[in-house]
Amino acid sequence: MVHDPTDSKHEASRPQPESGAPAEGGGAREGAEAAEPSMNLYEDSFGQFKEGEVVSGVITAVDKDWVMVDIGYKSEGQIRIQEFRAEDGSITARIGERVDVMVEWWDDEDERVILSKEKAANIKVWEKIKRCHDEDGTITGTITNRVKGGFSVDIGVPAFLPGSQADLRPVRNLDELVGKTFDFKILKYNRKRSNIVLSRRVLLEKERAVKRAATLATIQEGKVMPGVVKNITEYGVFVDLGGLDGLLHITDMSWGRIKHPSDLFKIGDAVQVKVLHLDLERERVSLGLKQLTPDPWTLAAQKYPAGTRVTGRVVSLTDYGAFVELEPGIEGLIHVSEMSWTRKVRHPSKIVSIGETVEAVVLDIKPDARRISLGMKQIAPNPWDVVAEKYPVGTTIEGKIKNITDFGIFIGIDEGIDGLVHISDISWTKRIKHPSELYKKGDVVQAIVLDIEKENERFSLGIKQLTEDPWKSVHTRYRVGSEITGTVTNVTDFGVFVELEEGIEGLVHVSEISKEKIKTPVGRFQVGEAITAKVMTINSEERRIGLSIKRLEVEREQSLLNEYVSSMGQSTSATTTFGELLRENLQEKMKE
Repeated sequence: MVHDPTDSKHEASRPQPESGAPAEGGGAREGAEAAEPSMNLYEDSFGQFKEGEVVSGVITAVDKDWVMVDIGYKSEGQIRIQEFRAEDGSITARIGERVDVMVEWWDDEDERVILSKEKAANIKVWEKIKRCHDEDGTITGTITNRVKGGFSVDIGVPAFLPGSQADLRPVRNLDELVGKTFDFKILKYNRKRSNIVLSRRVLLEKERAVKRAATLATIQEGKVMPGVVKNITEYGVFVDLGGLDGLLHITDMSWGRIKHPSDLFKIGDAVQVKVLHLDLERERVSLGLKQLTPDPWTLAAQKYPAGTRVTGRVVSLTDYGAFVELEPGIEGLIHVSEMSWTRKVRHPSKIVSIGETVEAVVLDIKPDARRISLGMKQIAPNPWDVVAEKYPVGTTIEGKIKNITDFGIFIGIDEGIDGLVHISDISWTKRIKHPSELYKKGDVVQAIVLDIEKENERFSLGIKQLTEDPWKSVHTRYRVGSEITGTVTNVTDFGVFVELEEGIEGLVHVSEISKEKIKTPVGRFQVGEAITAKVMTINSEERRIGLSIKRLEVEREQSLLNEYVSSMGQSTSATTTFGELLRENLQEKMKE
């Protein structure tokens, strides 16, 4: 309720004239003399306070607009009700509660005093700020929000915390600090401008210096120490050992494979680490975590002897194979050549994938080199072990053509096993430039098993071997001395090739073409021309037949000579040539 200077309380403090006494004259003087001490006391009560002064009072009354506070010396002041209104709209003022207030102004004529609780609190905060700054003390505040260049901090009044002073290192996620309460150092302040600059980093540096001294006094190589993960990089994590940072490199985190340190740690994690190396002059500390457990390779030879069947997880793929983790710290390599008995694996990704669990057999182990060779194909029986028994040499098989190349055709035999028919084993007689001239992929063909090389995983087949080699019976069809007729297939400088039947050719050497000496038959014969010659030699092993046109001509001349001699009825020397007989016959005709 609003203070009224005419109320009974203040009226009672004024002197009243006695009943029946004159209003003026001596009576008036006596009344004035009696009132002087009372007025002086009233004035003295207000004279105790000055505008801007902070005093303590007790709440005596609360109404909708004002809160009445007794500040002593028979004085009551008024505080606007808004200063007691909470965020939810409720009134926090309670009768009988003591509060600190500031005298905003007073009017002795109206006997009215206006007070402020908020301004009193503000004055006390600034007094505390001054005292903390002058005495090198600390003040507690709460970071309320981010502002340009740093943070706004509530220490009773708004203050500024530069970003560089928020922590020992740059803060990556500034929002993480908002809403947190810390102790701060006051770097500088200006009350008139309401400017306050704080620092948290100064306090942290002092704290770190104390911890660093204590840590340096006790740290030594080989010691196991507690720490807190302070920073994470691609190559390791930095651990705060107590004012002193150490590096835990990624290679010293685990005996197993680690892609990134963040897979194991996050900032703020408490860890136990071992001091591996210490350089006090440069204050560099190398730490290890895996060294707290035994090296798994020390027992690897006993756990994984050659021939052991193991199960592991594929952790890495390369062009030459897959690395499989058998346990943390122990990995084995499955080479591409050890992945399948029958398939030619170009890349391990065709067989396995990262993260897949696979079975394998230990082929070899070298603990000193930290290497284990594994094989996947050894899990199943080797089909090449039984293929020779199933398909012995000479067996006729039937299968589909799976592939055609320049050098032959591949025929599917069993699952994963293909047999090769080389181009030279397709036909006894045909000259084949490419197998595709006769076959296409998917054709079903028959062939004979020629050879099986288990070590080299080769299965050789032949198609021409299904029929007899025509050269074996060539003697029965073409006897030496017989006359044959064939077709010219090729003309070279050294002779003429004549096809006697499909796939069987004979050669008329240049020296056997004519009785006359000729340098080359080129130009004398045409491909496709039919010629007659005499069989001179047959070599079925070397697949050769020697022919002669010259010998046939000589024999024909001799035959004509014999016929002429018989017709003349004369005896002629066996050495007489056909030309001489002709000359003699001509001479006789001239004499006649």
